[in-house]
Amino acid sequence: MGAPDGPAWAGYDDVDDAAAARANAGWWSAAAGDYLAEHGDFLGAADFCWCPEGLRESDAHLLGPLDRLRGTRVLEVGCGAAQCSRWLRSQGVEQVVGTDVAAGMLARAAELDARTGVAVPTVLADARALPFPAASVDVAFTAFGAIAFVPDAERVHAEAARVLRPGGRWVFSVTHPIRWAFPDDPTAAGLRVSRSYFDRTPYVERDRDGTPAYAEFHRTLGDHVRDVVAAGLVIEDLVEPEWPPENTSTWGGWGPERGALLPGTAILVARRP
Repeated sequence: MGAPDGPAWAGYDDVDDAAAARANAGWWSAAAGDYLAEHGDFLGAADFCWCPEGLRESDAHLLGPLDRLRGTRVLEVGCGAAQCSRWLRSQGVEQVVGTDVAAGMLARAAELDARTGVAVPTVLADARALPFPAASVDVAFTAFGAIAFVPDAERVHAEAARVLRPGGRWVFSVTHPIRWAFPDDPTAAGLRVSRSYFDRTPYVERDRDGTPAYAEFHRTLGDHVRDVVAAGLVIEDLVEPEWPPENTSTWGGWGPERGALLPGTAILVARRP
């Protein structure tokens, strides 16, 4: 990743948790326009893409069959510009709401609402403190939102479990944890292990005064599993999308050359009992 104007320092370092969370909210707000300019065509304005591999919900059905989603209440956490929710709305899933901590992203969502004619209700909110009653949502999901950008992802899962009704589904995609051991290079040069998979030191970008401007937090696959189980959820599936031959795009450290050999994304499907 990278700060909109470039960091003064970037590397792996301990960081104050509260400062990092605040920094990420500001970073994503400021970077929203540039992010969509770079990735908007791939994501679509009203499409549901789970990951840089290009897995679409229209093919994967990880939230469940569309005919069963219609009439349910669906929550997108860390929705960005709400492309996924917009797609659901376009498919007749009318009770969809998106949340994001970055006001700039929600402003871009409003622009896409106007462009597509498909409006998505959105709420400015931290994924660790969702402003919804308990047991008020049938399905909750996030496609690369929130989890990597907070130091306490277990709170995100706990909030998802809280707002879900019994039997409700929680689905989230994250950078595959094995990626942490390799450099952020999508070519064959990125196939050499450069750090320990078990080193959970965050990746941090700092301003000239040393203030955190951006941070990402690493969790092993076991960490993700434990966080979900601790929230009282039952894991039903773990999806590791393979890189499809027709996808010739690159996205940061994701790309067809390395994607043919290593997983880049992990998607966990869980259920509230």
